[in-house]
Amino acid sequence: MTQPTFTDYYSILPFTILIAWACLLLLVDLFIPKDRKSVTASIAALGLAVTLGYGVSQFGKSVTGFSGMVVLDGFSTFASVLVLVSGLFGVILAYGYARRMNIQRGEYYTLLLFSVAGMMLMAQAADLIIVFLALELLSIPLYVLAAYSRNLESEEAGVKYFLLGAFATGFVVYGSALVFGATGTTSLTGIFFAASNGTPSLLLSIGAALILVGFGFKVAAAPFHMWTPDVYQGAPTSVTAFMAAGAKIAGFAALLRVFSVAFPTLSADMTNILWVLSVLTMIVGNFVALSQTNIKRMLAYSSIAHAGYILMAFVPYGNKDVIASSVAAGLFYLMTYVLTNFGAWAVVISLEKAEGKGLEITDYAGLAKKYPTLAAAMTIFMLSFIGLPPTLGLVGKFYLFRSAVSGGFIGLALIGVFTSLVSAYYYLRVVVQMYMKEGDPVIEREPGLAFTTTLTSVVIVVMSFVPQWLFLLASQAVLK
Repeated sequence: MTQPTFTDYYSILPFTILIAWACLLLLVDLFIPKDRKSVTASIAALGLAVTLGYGVSQFGKSVTGFSGMVVLDGFSTFASVLVLVSGLFGVILAYGYARRMNIQRGEYYTLLLFSVAGMMLMAQAADLIIVFLALELLSIPLYVLAAYSRNLESEEAGVKYFLLGAFATGFVVYGSALVFGATGTTSLTGIFFAASNGTPSLLLSIGAALILVGFGFKVAAAPFHMWTPDVYQGAPTSVTAFMAAGAKIAGFAALLRVFSVAFPTLSADMTNILWVLSVLTMIVGNFVALSQTNIKRMLAYSSIAHAGYILMAFVPYGNKDVIASSVAAGLFYLMTYVLTNFGAWAVVISLEKAEGKGLEITDYAGLAKKYPTLAAAMTIFMLSFIGLPPTLGLVGKFYLFRSAVSGGFIGLALIGVFTSLVSAYYYLRVVVQMYMKEGDPVIEREPGLAFTTTLTSVVIVVMSFVPQWLFLLASQAVLK
């Protein structure tokens, strides 16, 4: 067996740093008093910041490690940076929320770090075995975090997420086994060459379809979305915010790499399936969100809808002429979604009270009169979700729809526009409550929440006027 080299370790250095930091944090936390768990949160944030700094320094580097099972390139670095930013926001939102809800325990932050590490490894996976290992590493901590509040709703969310997550992982494993049976390898490039040298077999097609099912669960695409509303509503809100962003980034990163590298020969069959998944996800997410009265369930269905929009960018993955711009559009929209997602959830956490109070949409009545700055920030996030100016959401959807039209899927782009118009109803309903209804909301004044809402709202508006360099950054990260 070949001994690991410096290049092997260099390719996973950010991942290794974060794993080592999480293990040390687990030990250090034993000596931190129960009433000082803010120290644990600070150490966790420092570890994420150190890893983020090193990860940014690797942008532009391209190496493979461990016999091609792991790859470090612009795509994996871009996805890892997004995941690490999500982890930092996750710690910031949890800092005050956990203390307020009496769930301030040190293992929360250790679990979050392990999950972030799994997401980073998922973005770097160039072998189906690594994909499985990364999927388990990111998922198992999330199962625990979903049940972290130790109340009935939270425990139910954790159990549902675990059972359905384990079932979806089974699809990935079985699909990988079928792909190995058809090609004799689990390497993504090896699968491509094996499939290119002959007619793609039925076994390979079934294996790819089963892997797609597993990824569909992770990104909450319909009809594999059934876990999302209950888990998002029952889990601690800080966990929901992190899960909504991080799991999507990792899931789409794996989906894009696996299908672009290993299964381009199946694009003739998979394109129609991806088209249907994208349309179904957009329709289910947006139309079911119309009837929601709980803000967490509404944002859960919103998250499903946005998975459909991101899938739109990947439908023409078999078209070499447009795949680069399509993937760049998907990455840009992921970046937009991360900023908007954390901003909106920060506002939700600001209004949430113990025992699930403050989570109805009607609880936002009168927010603009009493807290005009917070209401203005929430309005920006709702407009960005819809795709209206002056927000990055408009630019993100423009790139997505343009990529669909360039790939020849004009009908898909029109459905995306129509469902975006439908989404305006339930997003603007929150704005109507804030500005046109009378109420007396009370918010929690926490520095982390104020920082998150201010930063994300400003970036979403300002960068909408100069989005070119962000899209250029996404374009440079596209798989070669």
